[in-house]
Amino acid sequence: MALSVWSGPAQRRGLPIVAKGLSPDGTGTMGGVTHAKALGRDALDMTGSIVEDPSPFDYPNLSGRPAGPFVSLASRFMSGVREVQAEIEPYAAAWRASNARALADPEDQRPLWAVLGDSLSQGIGASAFDRGWVGEVQRGLAAQGHDFRVLNLSMSGARVQDLIDRQVPALSRLAVTGLSPSLATVLIGSNDLVRKKYRLGLAGRFQRLLDLLPAGTVVANLPNPRQVAQEVNELILTAVRERGLVLADLRAGRPSSWRGKLAADHFHPNDLGYAGMAAAFTLAIAEKSGRPR
Repeated sequence: MALSVWSGPAQRRGLPIVAKGLSPDGTGTMGGVTHAKALGRDALDMTGSIVEDPSPFDYPNLSGRPAGPFVSLASRFMSGVREVQAEIEPYAAAWRASNARALADPEDQRPLWAVLGDSLSQGIGASAFDRGWVGEVQRGLAAQGHDFRVLNLSMSGARVQDLIDRQVPALSRLAVTGLSPSLATVLIGSNDLVRKKYRLGLAGRFQRLLDLLPAGTVVANLPNPRQVAQEVNELILTAVRERGLVLADLRAGRPSSWRGKLAADHFHPNDLGYAGMAAAFTLAIAEKSGRPR
């Protein structure tokens, strides 16, 4: 079943289809074209007017922000951090090209999977952009006869507010062109937990995000011991019970040890670490679809 409600949640709540003053790359344009040309055919602009003759959907998968102070400092002294940080731009470019291919053929009837999140959904730390958990799940589903096109809207460094301001509106732009995902997944919150100023108000921001997600969206919890992470996890469980969201339980499936499962920066997973995350999402997607686990 298509998540056709992606065409409406922002409009029903009085939210703009595009975050005011921002495109996904944070520059006011998208891929070198204006907002109007990036929205998709017969899309709405910020005033609610119809946009004529736009160019195809485009999305750059970059936040437009520099690395945070800790990562910047660590990159100066730790080669492993530099190595993993060097993956950000090429992996974003690879997903951008993959997204374009996924949407290029109007005759392609494979269901569409929309991925929302941060560097973990970009596959940063894996040996290739599609060797993270997203690629692992896609290949596993295809092997079971469930071949999805993937539209990956994640970006390295993303926080919950980025999903509210950029990634969910991007899906709304896509939906008004007639495309709606059959599957949507959300993995976000790690970057909000790193610094105190982002932890403040995190539960409230996460609730606003959950309110934007249609029933059937698969949302990962936060396997972090901080109190605010537990508050977020309770909000997710409430949304699962009351609104039909589906839990990807990263707490239950977390490894007893990350030895041998981390990339060179000792923060992001490597291929083996992502395989464990993929297992949790595969179980959740099976639950959503009613297939045997």
